[in-house]
Amino acid sequence: MDYIPNSSSKQGKTSLTTKSLVLLNDDFNDFDHVIDCLVLVCDHTQLQAEQCAVITHNTGSCTVKKGSFLDLVNFKKDLCLYGLELDIR
Repeated sequence: MDYIPNSSSKQGKTSLTTKSLVLLNDDFNDFDHVIDCLVLVCDHTQLQAEQCAVITHNTGSCTVKKGSFLDLVNFKKDLCLYGLELDIR
C-alpha cells in the first residue's frame, strides 16, 4: 500500500507575510548620497536608485525592497548607518 500525504493539511507550514522597506523623504540627504546608498546596500542599478530617489522626493516615500521582516531589518540597519530614514511596513 502506498502512502499518499494529505495535501489539504496546513499543519507544519509557516505563512510568511511579505513586508516592504520604505525610504522616507528627510529633506537632508542629497540625491547622489541616496542613490549611492541604494546601489551599494540594496544592489539597485543606477537607474533604479535614481527613480527611487525621485519618487521619494516627490511623494514622500518609496518602497525600495520587499521581503521577510528579518531580511529587511538588516537592510534598514545598513541604510540607517548612512543617515537614511526608512520604515518597514
